Amino acid sequence: MTTSNNDNSSVLKTEKDYDKYFQPPSLKDAKRRGKEDVQVHYDFEIPDEMKLIGKGKKFLVRTYGCQMNTHDSENMAGILHEMGFEATENTKEADVILLNTCAIRENAENKVFGEIGHLKPLKQEKPELIIGVCGCMSQEEAVINRILQKHQHIDLIFGTHNIHRLPHLMKEAILGKEMVIEVWSKEGDIVENMPRVRQGSTQAWVNIMYGCDKFCTYCIVPYTRGKERSRMPEDIISEVRDLARQGYKEVTLLGQNVNAYGKDLALDKEYGLGQLMDELRKIDIPRIRFTTSHPRDFDDYLIDVLAQGGNLVEHIHLPVQHGNTEILKLMARKYTREQYLELAGKIKKAIPNASFTTDLIVGFPNETDEQFEDMLSLVKEVEFDSAFTYIYSPREGTPAAKMEDNVPMEVKKERLARLNALVNEISAKKNLEFQGKVVEVLVEGESKKNPDVLAGRTRTNRLVNFRAPKTVIGQIVYIKITNVKTWSLDGDMVELAEVKK
Repeated sequence: MTTSNNDNSSVLKTEKDYDKYFQPPSLKDAKRRGKEDVQVHYDFEIPDEMKLIGKGKKFLVRTYGCQMNTHDSENMAGILHEMGFEATENTKEADVILLNTCAIRENAENKVFGEIGHLKPLKQEKPELIIGVCGCMSQEEAVINRILQKHQHIDLIFGTHNIHRLPHLMKEAILGKEMVIEVWSKEGDIVENMPRVRQGSTQAWVNIMYGCDKFCTYCIVPYTRGKERSRMPEDIISEVRDLARQGYKEVTLLGQNVNAYGKDLALDKEYGLGQLMDELRKIDIPRIRFTTSHPRDFDDYLIDVLAQGGNLVEHIHLPVQHGNTEILKLMARKYTREQYLELAGKIKKAIPNASFTTDLIVGFPNETDEQFEDMLSLVKEVEFDSAFTYIYSPREGTPAAKMEDNVPMEVKKERLARLNALVNEISAKKNLEFQGKVVEVLVEGESKKNPDVLAGRTRTNRLVNFRAPKTVIGQIVYIKITNVKTWSLDGDMVELAEVKK
């Protein structure tokens, strides 16, 4: 068994030495934020003896959760390609299956454990199959213990901090006979130049920072992703320039708390997300977005830069989570309802045509009817274009999990239904403003519901469906809206010359 202690050093031990040597991931250790400097490494390479270990074999990486997980999966795919593996979408063809997991909500974890169970018969039919669990769930003690107790067919477990170690871990999993476990409770350094297989040639994810230091009481992410670590500006700028040269049309900058970017950088001058965006807007790429931002870090300079438009799109995702100050305090969001409304008003004044989206949680411990009404009134006041809405889900190891979950499930469901009805009503009303208008759309591909219909998104992130030749996939086109729905728009493609009339 490959195990790791909390100083990130790895030790090889056998299964029988488990009780003596195995140290599971520790949420307590993960919460500690060391003062040591984070090093940046540019020397990633796959050892020669591992470059052909996957020749003639196939892999499948199944991704759950957020865009950061998608980004991580692209790195894993790149590493496996350089080890000689080929990608497949067919589980029965795969020689390696990696489940890149999400821990944000209980439902996400249940899906993964369901898939782990479904893979057991396949492992029995094909003993040489390597099944790995990685990502955020692997950083949780309870998850590791559950796998060890109930899912012995898993061959490999690693976390979010040691993806660059995949070649070594794969070698141990393929050549060894024991389960390989390497999870670092505390974050490692930043590893640049890892190979990547991007999922498409039109839109790209660019990670600009790792981790989160906010410690909202309901959230497991600061424990599973480590402390905030920013990439160097020149590395990000170089990556975006390279994507522009390759013909990408849209880049999304990623971070668990993306607008805290730069706060940990020891530079001669202040350098945050605003300064980075100000440099990126000069690159010849049509669209640049970012997600996910935190209200506490959305400063005036960033607003000023975004207001300049150009390739910086006018879509702001700004999670509020709740509309009542007391609940926000229990959540440790560290802003009030009034402060959020002031910030939203400031952004809307600077960028009048911006779309505004958010995240909302219903049924947090102690939420009263009156406090829930405060959430509804905030949604009405801000008029979000859309929102991701959730029922509160306790995550083991977080402060909120120790609170009494005292809002009955039937009440949570009723409140969620009322919230969704309001969000849908506002979304439908906002979409009506696009009837008969011409919008710029980046064509992403075929519609999920009809392969004869194409789908794409506006600069404000609205979904548009239309009929056109498939040769326009990956291009920016102009669509005249002929029909509006609650969550999407339908239209017809028009020529640019007609748009300019």
